[in-house]
Amino acid sequence: MPGRTKQRPATPDTGTDTKTAPTPDTAAPPRFVLWREVLIAYAAPAVMASAGGFATGLSELRIAALTTIAGTSALVATLVGLRHRRRSADSWAARGPVPLLALAFGLGCAALALGLGLAAAELLPRIPALADSPWPGRLRIDLPLSAAIAATMTTWRWRASLPRRRRAH
Repeated sequence: MPGRTKQRPATPDTGTDTKTAPTPDTAAPPRFVLWREVLIAYAAPAVMASAGGFATGLSELRIAALTTIAGTSALVATLVGLRHRRRSADSWAARGPVPLLALAFGLGCAALALGLGLAAAELLPRIPALADSPWPGRLRIDLPLSAAIAATMTTWRWRASLPRRRRAH
């Protein structure tokens, strides 16, 4: 059949092939799958913020959990994930230390989202339908916080999906 590989015989004592069995040093890292990252980036904050809204009785937080909080996380995870998928294995991001890289992307996305949140919080109340709504005021906090967490987690998981290079001793 096309796409199938030929199976090698198993060893009698373990039932596995010693030539192809991965060792801890040669195990392949998990693949970076963008749709899965975006789904988790939406679902995790939506569930956590909704739970906080139910626990505190704040209906405003329950609504924000599904819109500005989780929506921002999903959007940022999509944009950052698409950017990372286009990087080559020799780029600075693929070679840099993971914590520093995740911190840089998290802070960068948070700064951009803070700018957008401040602008939206200033401009949206000028729309008559949103004049009395508390929703635009939440954007100052929801957007940068969600963007920082989503960018940090997506970057960390992308970087962890790259094969590790052997270091010379």
